[in-house]
Amino acid sequence: MAARNEPAELRAAEQSGRSRIQTPYLTGEDELERSLRPGRLAEFIGQEGTRAQLGLAIEAAIARGEALDHLLLAGPPGLGKTSLAQIVAAELEVPFVQTAGPALERKADVAAFLTALEPRSVFFVDEIHRLPRALEETFYPAMEDRRLPITVGQGAGARVVTLELPPFTLVGATTRAGLLTTPLRERFGIQARLEAYPAEELAQIVLRSAGILGVQIDGAGAAGIAARARGTPRVANRLLKRVRDFAEVRCPGVIGAQTAAAALDFLEVDQRGLDRLDREILQALCAKFGGGPVGLSTLAIAVGEEQETIEDVYEPYLLREGLIKRTPRGRVATAAAFSHLGLQAPAVAPSAPALF
Repeated sequence: MAARNEPAELRAAEQSGRSRIQTPYLTGEDELERSLRPGRLAEFIGQEGTRAQLGLAIEAAIARGEALDHLLLAGPPGLGKTSLAQIVAAELEVPFVQTAGPALERKADVAAFLTALEPRSVFFVDEIHRLPRALEETFYPAMEDRRLPITVGQGAGARVVTLELPPFTLVGATTRAGLLTTPLRERFGIQARLEAYPAEELAQIVLRSAGILGVQIDGAGAAGIAARARGTPRVANRLLKRVRDFAEVRCPGVIGAQTAAAALDFLEVDQRGLDRLDREILQALCAKFGGGPVGLSTLAIAVGEEQETIEDVYEPYLLREGLIKRTPRGRVATAAAFSHLGLQAPAVAPSAPALF
């Protein structure tokens, strides 16, 4: 490690980093959410290819007594990227340190975390695609050479202090891998993309979570929740908790297919997993604009939601379900969208000018 005669600002940054590494205050709902996360690789359901690759890499790293190679986890929200990062640390039996790309604003922030790491620690950066571009270069020597150059002072009196870092594993999670620069992406030795879960695996997750929560549910009830969970474990667990609330008040007893369906209908989640805003987006496209094309800004105004929320939260699932299409002129509703709403699709493909 570097000598302790570092400049005062570096010592302050390091102390700041230690304070940030402490576990944040968790509400009861946060604690409940954490309790549903798998703790070991053997408990993680789905993503078979990724699990197998990680298991092999972890076993090899343990055998050599080395830090695991840097790991990039990509995929839509709610598929288990954070859980896998925590599992990697648990399997390696090393400390787990967590932050997020937007929380790192200055080089001193990065230095504070990296200099406080213990050997072989897992340093998890969520939303790494939102890391400021100016800070990416700070990670390059840290990831490759375990060195952190810090410029101290300004002007002619400035000098570079190089801090030696312990071996560590950077685990980056991103929902938009395309926004990562090539130099940063290529420094991750292990890259994995998580895909949406089939209903069968989601049903297993619902049954496991129900056991942890003490919820009585049968296979048909779990399958009913899984079918409307958008291929996402986080959504499946959220729906399970709301179905539990409904069952406790309206239909006490074991949650079966009918109770699950009634609860989800009450929650306005339809059989394809679309919620009220999903349907409002489709309704605007199909009924207000004749199927499109419609610009994202116009669509956002029509449904009263932020553009970023539509693009990042709602649109990916609608695209995956084949209900909308992106075109150079705007968003277009498909025949499946009209059918889902019970509307008649136009006889001719929409050709109206895009609205922006």
